Formats: sequence, structure tokens, C-alpha cells
Amino acid sequence: MRLRLAYLLLWLLPGLAVAQSSLSGTVRDSLTQKPLPFASVFLANTTIGATTTEQGTFTFERVPAGSYDIVASYVGYRLAKQSITVGRTPQQLALALAPTGAQLGEVVVRPRPNKPSDYQRFKELFLGYSTFSQQCRIHNPDDVLVDFDPKTTELTAAARNYVQVDNQALGYRVKYYGLRFTCNFTEQVVTFYGQPVFEEMTTRSARQRRQWEANRVRAYLGSPTHFFRSLRDSQLTAQGFVARRLRIVSNPRFARADSLRQALLRQRRAYSAVEQDSLKRWAGVPPSFAMLYMAPLHVDKLRRVAADGQRVFLRFQDQLQVTYLLAGPDANYRLQPSRYARGPAPPLPQDRQVSQLILMQPEVEIEANGQLANPLAIFTDEYWGFEKMGEFLPVNYLPPAPSPNP
Repeated sequence: MRLRLAYLLLWLLPGLAVAQSSLSGTVRDSLTQKPLPFASVFLANTTIGATTTEQGTFTFERVPAGSYDIVASYVGYRLAKQSITVGRTPQQLALALAPTGAQLGEVVVRPRPNKPSDYQRFKELFLGYSTFSQQCRIHNPDDVLVDFDPKTTELTAAARNYVQVDNQALGYRVKYYGLRFTCNFTEQVVTFYGQPVFEEMTTRSARQRRQWEANRVRAYLGSPTHFFRSLRDSQLTAQGFVARRLRIVSNPRFARADSLRQALLRQRRAYSAVEQDSLKRWAGVPPSFAMLYMAPLHVDKLRRVAADGQRVFLRFQDQLQVTYLLAGPDANYRLQPSRYARGPAPPLPQDRQVSQLILMQPEVEIEANGQLANPLAIFTDEYWGFEKMGEFLPVNYLPPAPSPNP
């Protein structure tokens, strides 16, 4: 399935020494304006979180510059979310939570339980199939509401409060608030979004801690975040990336071949050997062709730097094939059939990761932390589409700097 919409030691990227600032504020009831003590407040997609004091206040120190969603959660209240941009100046925030109307302790009865096969399919698509994904577990499966619509071939899932994923490969406990998951089996597209927060799991030994740190580096290297940070800082080649232009061209023969095939199939009768051969031949006509330009693209063909020299925007022609040269694919990775050509798939590259990147709008800003100002502005496919919760890292994760040479 394709996901719209996570080795060698890496030196710290120059652009990651970014500005930091502090955030503080209060969490209140939107109706009474009374402070809410012991509410959960966090920056989505990070490990930065806190619990409010008895006065409903919170403080985050040393938050890296960038754009975030700050989220507040409290039992009996709807989530409160506010988009913020962190620079060099401290900010004071006020978050107001609206009551849900349900009383504390009230029992909510589901109209029907999840169908086991639907939940199993959701779990596989949400967690993924990689080696790291196999070490992920959903802690609260009863809080997940799954539904399948056979008419639209869509599988959807949501959660009353959050879905908790315990990732034993990376050592993170992820609470995914406001999950909205959709899988369209006809289009073969998986999308999910929400406001996750990361918590460090307690290690049992120094050996496990070292393994978690090594696995986090492995998950980071070659990831979209690694690519965007490298692109922003003109470090693509140094960091092991090659980007090539990929152009999709419509096949003029497809419309007629598909029309003839559908017309014959509608007759619903036994087909002669000649007709069976025609059906097979027409089914093999691809709707389009992929043209790959082998010359690597310079960073200036992939980004635009604003006049102030600070803001950097992702932009390129057609689509991108992004290859990470310094690591091979996961052992469980299998190349998906091409949407642009039919027939046997080419041999998998054993020493590199190959992904596809589609930009859904003319350009999108790359934040200082390597995230996109609008994550929905891109579509990832192939290897990046294969990676799911098993490789999911917080945006404030930084790879370690190598030890200096003796």
C-alpha cells in the first residue's frame, strides 16, 4: 500500500543548530474560564510535554525554532489545538477546552464491536510491516473504532481519545491523539493524521539503551526528515542522497485498449482462446509511462531560498525519485507493482533505498527543524510509503555527532 501523507554515523547537520525559545501559558475551561489543573499539554510530533500545575499553568523551556501544533487534553473535554511558530522570543499562550457534555464516569456503549478482520487489517496498515513495526504493539485496542464500507472499499479508523503504540524497537511510547485513518483499497492509498506525542520508555539495561539509540539512527537515516534537512542545508550529496526527475507520461494506447477490454468483459460469457489472449494483451497496456532522467538534480532545482536567505521552500518539476545510497532496504520490504507499467517488477536494489516524492502544490516551506509547514503538501511512495509507525520519530530527534578522531 502507498502512504500519503519513518547504518553509518551521521555528523550533526549545520542547520540544526537553530534558535530556541520558551513557551508558557494556561489551560482553562472555555465556559467557566476556571483553570484546569493536571491537564496534559504537548507539542504534537515531539517528546515535549507537561502536566499543568494546580493553577492550570505550564512551561516549556528551550523549544527549537519551527512550526508546531500545541495540544491540550483533559478528561471530559475536547482536545484544544493551536498552531504556533517558535522563533527567538518567548511566547505566552492561552488554551481553552470545551466540555464534551459527558459526565466523568459515564459509560459509553458502542453500537457494535470491531469486526476482527477489519481491526487486523487496520493494525497491519497503521503499524506497518517492517522489522521495527513488528516490535510495535497497540496498547489500547478497545479504544479504536474501525469500520469498512464495501461500496467505497474504504477502511476507516478513529479513537475516542488516543491510540497508544508501544514501540519496543525505538524505545518510544506514542499516544496518537485525534487519529483519523483511511485506507482506500481501490486507489491503494493509506492516509492518517492526528496529534501524536512521544514518551521515552524506561530501559531495562544499558544494552537496551544502546540498541534503542542505534535503531533510532537507523530509522532516521534516509528518512523524509533526513532528506528535507539535507536539502535545506545543501547537504544532499554529503548525506548520501541522489534526487532525479521522474516524469509520468500518459499512454495514448491505454484508453482504446481499456475500452475494448471492458466491452468484452461486460458480455459475461465463455471466451474463446483468441478472446482470452486479447483480454490478457489489453490488460497489459499501462495507463502511463514513467520517464526517469538519470542526471542527478542540483539542490537549486529542488528548492527556492527566499530573499532573506532564511526561508527555504521545496519545489521541483514533475515528480522525484529519491535514492539513499548509504543503506539498503529493510529485509521485509517488497517492491509494489508499478502504477505506470505492468509485468514483472525489476530486481530490488540491495544496497540502497529508493523512494518517490510527489508535490501536491507548487511549493511548500521546509522548516528549520526539517519538517514541512504543510505535511499534506506531499505524497510519498515506494520505500517511504513502506515505512510506518515502526520508523516514526519525533521531530525534535537529532542524530548523534560522531566521536572526534583520536
